[in-house]
Amino acid sequence: MRRLMERVHVLLFAVIIGGSARALAAEPMPPHQSFTLESATLKETRHINVYTPPGYDAAGATRYAVLYMPDGGEQEDFPHVAADVDAAIRAGELRPLIVVGIENTERRRDMTGPTEVAEDRKIAPYVGGSAGFRSFIRDELMPQVRRRYRVTDETAIIGESLAGLFIVETFFLQPKMFDTYIALSPSLWWNNAELVRKASERLKARPEMRGGLYLSSAGDDIIDPIARLAETLRTNAPAGLKWQYEPQPDLRHANIYRLSSPQVLRKWFAPQATRRAP
Repeated sequence: MRRLMERVHVLLFAVIIGGSARALAAEPMPPHQSFTLESATLKETRHINVYTPPGYDAAGATRYAVLYMPDGGEQEDFPHVAADVDAAIRAGELRPLIVVGIENTERRRDMTGPTEVAEDRKIAPYVGGSAGFRSFIRDELMPQVRRRYRVTDETAIIGESLAGLFIVETFFLQPKMFDTYIALSPSLWWNNAELVRKASERLKARPEMRGGLYLSSAGDDIIDPIARLAETLRTNAPAGLKWQYEPQPDLRHANIYRLSSPQVLRKWFAPQATRRAP
């Protein structure tokens, strides 16, 4: 019963967060571009926001790594992430990046995998669509970004809560899709913590795994699944995987993205020379 109540508590938080994100409509953000993409996979139109770093237009030969973000609408988390990235680049604290924000249509469908838990399925009319959303990003969005912008092969993804769940799931199921996975306060309790329960065998099955994984938890999260995953990483992470778990007990599920992502991005994308096209 206690775990059920904890799960309900987090689901209610998700509803609150979803509502508060839309209140960010008037939040200042740096100049950016937007385009729409007709998705054959999802059978719907997706709205994409793209921030390019200072000097992008003048630096005709320079290519940049790409940071993808679910919850990437102008009334979601794109404004504060793009603004933080822009400020850090201008201060010389972050290497120049392109940020690609994916605006939501049916968030809880896209961010969740299948579940056998009845309470999980009550959060939305449709859940369990993460495989389709992942295919959209990999097969439709990423090629479009490569055609439209000067990018390197380096990619990263950042997200919080259910988006963090999607990021961890992608890390385990398709670890080569991104180079760096940043999951803030991920909802790893989903489907009775399946990702945590299967983590050891999946890590052992991929000893060649490389790249980076960052996990965090807030003081009011259901911390146990995240801490258990961190313990599994301590004992089973491949030697080539760079990973970090950072508990943030003074932060809350509702503010951990905004308050911690600037420092996290500065650490994982410290300044370095960008790659030039041959």
